Order: sequence, then structure tokens, then C-alpha cells
Amino acid sequence: MTILVKLFGDLAKKISKQKSPKSPTNMEISTEGIERVSDILNNFSIKESETSHIFVNGVYSGFNKKVNDGDRVGIFAGNQALLYKWYFNRVED
Repeated sequence: MTILVKLFGDLAKKISKQKSPKSPTNMEISTEGIERVSDILNNFSIKESETSHIFVNGVYSGFNKKVNDGDRVGIFAGNQALLYKWYFNRVED
């Protein structure tokens, strides 16, 4: 069982072994021990403060959003902030 994680910007650079990775960096991770978006961040040693926006299956989401097998999670770096937070509500569980 897997989740597709897409890391953008500085987060892609942090995780990738390449000096200049193509953005985004796509990875499939096991769902074992992963229940929420915050667990994915912990898995990659990414602090919440390093992120700007998170999308689960295309829906603007928060750190407490539950994730399931087959989900797609996009995580954007803090320096890639968009206007979403002013116009859309984060989906939390």
C-alpha cells in the first residue's frame, strides 16, 4: 500500500540526492505508520514551518488531514506561498 508524495521547491532539494532536482520530486511511500499529513512530514524530517501549502488529492489540506492508500499528497515549500489561505479553507479531519 502506497501514497504518492510530491515535494516542491526547497523541499524537493532537501530530500533529493541531486543538487538541482527537477521539481517536483515524486516518491511513493508505504502507508505503514502513516495516518495523517503530519506523519508524512515527520517521515521526511520536514518541519511544519518549512511548508506553505499542502494538497491531498487536489484538495487544499492541513497537517491533520488523514491520508489513505492511493492518495496523492503535494507539499509546497514555505517560499512558494500562494493566496490559498485567504480564499480557501483547509480540510482537516
